[in-house]
Amino acid sequence: MDLLETRELRYFVTVAEELHFGRAAERLGMAQPPLSRAIQQLERRLGVPLLERNRRGVTLTRAGEVLLHEGRATLDAATAAARRTRRAASPGNRLVLAVKSGADHELLRKLLDAHAAEPDAAEVEVLLCGIGEQERLLRDGRADAALVHLPFDCLAGFDSEELLIEEQVAILPAEHPLAARTSLSVAEVSEVPDLPLARWPRHDGTYPPGPGPEIHDQSQLAQLIALGRTMVVIPASGRAWLWTDHVAVPVTDAPLVTTLIAWPPHSRSPALARLIRTAARL
Repeated sequence: MDLLETRELRYFVTVAEELHFGRAAERLGMAQPPLSRAIQQLERRLGVPLLERNRRGVTLTRAGEVLLHEGRATLDAATAAARRTRRAASPGNRLVLAVKSGADHELLRKLLDAHAAEPDAAEVEVLLCGIGEQERLLRDGRADAALVHLPFDCLAGFDSEELLIEEQVAILPAEHPLAARTSLSVAEVSEVPDLPLARWPRHDGTYPPGPGPEIHDQSQLAQLIALGRTMVVIPASGRAWLWTDHVAVPVTDAPLVTTLIAWPPHSRSPALARLIRTAARL
């Protein structure tokens, strides 16, 4: 069987995401008939049906679900190869480190200072990102490494080095009665009717059910806490972004959070290797 082409993978992934040939063709900037023919040709070459077509629309077969997952990974890998190749040719072999906005401030500062003190250290660009975005940035090549957190972030397919283990704290409005406590339990922070827990997006971008607000970025979260509309439980290092309207209270039985530096396992970059060694020494 011939190898799959990047073009036809992009066609299929777009159709699989839209589940509608018209919308997929519009996204791709092409007419619908040649897109339909390209998908039919791909099915013939693979020898399996990828889509179920009926009057109600399009659905994925089991084989189609597999190709969607594998196709996304392949397209990400191709994009990542191009981005990292161009970055490797930049002066000083620049590295991009993805970090969730508002997290790991003290650790990040120590890492950057220690790395900058190394002989021939590459320039490190810090790419601040939203909740759970580090994985995507690593997979598509926009980042060379990322600071991630277990048990929240996905490390599947990456190498990693453990940097820090810490407790969690509840960030509360300063005027709330619980803000005067010296410690709280998970049960207590989960059962405050006037201060529901903020909801973070899951790996697939959806939000868990609950009465708390959906959080999209750090600024939104900080303001909603200050207004008394929500609270959040985060690693203790998150105290770095507290406003004067916030108070941090330890949550004694919350799971410990592990911060790691993660990177693609196939990387052969000497500059990245030096950054990882510096992080491990910390």
